[in-house]
Amino acid sequence: MGQIKVEKNVGGIHGLCIIEPAVHGDSRGYFMETYNQKDMEDAGLSMHFVQDNQSSSSKGVLRGLHYQKEYPQGKLVRVIKGHVFDVAVDLRSESETYGKWFGVELTEENKKQFYIPEGFAHGFLVLSDVAEFCYKCTDFYHPGDEGGLAWNDPEIGVCWPQVAGEYRGSASADGYRLDDGTGLILSEKDQMWDGFRGTFKF
Repeated sequence: MGQIKVEKNVGGIHGLCIIEPAVHGDSRGYFMETYNQKDMEDAGLSMHFVQDNQSSSSKGVLRGLHYQKEYPQGKLVRVIKGHVFDVAVDLRSESETYGKWFGVELTEENKKQFYIPEGFAHGFLVLSDVAEFCYKCTDFYHPGDEGGLAWNDPEIGVCWPQVAGEYRGSASADGYRLDDGTGLILSEKDQMWDGFRGTFKF
């Protein structure tokens, strides 16, 4: 009980939360609870998760920015290996922060978790050689329901760390690199998403 610290409405955006679990370490290593429903409820978080996912990605991979339209997902995300920059963009049309974004570094060392409620686009950039990324979802994946937002849309203006390149009117990764010269790697689909003005509104 009481094994988490929750920072609510991070970045001034209602619903976004950073969760830090208590880590108990000694000479053998460490132990922590990665999820405890009672602690979450005590913190005022009552979401119900139905699916767990895990991915592995190499340095320079950018996944996003994704959402589901008819079956929106809340996501509790964390990194178990490596280092990513994780981003949420508010697409709730009635929200005071509609169109605003917030990003946080998630690493295997800081063990932070980031909760993104329904109504947001979500994505992350891998900054380590390899990153393993885990997330719990409040609804199932529906392949035909997926939508997306251009990761580099200047109207949103996400400040992706270590990324250099010039916006050329699309989500194409061409010409974008990390500071060490690593090229950005995006799926073909993620390079086709529209910018903010043409994207879905919740």
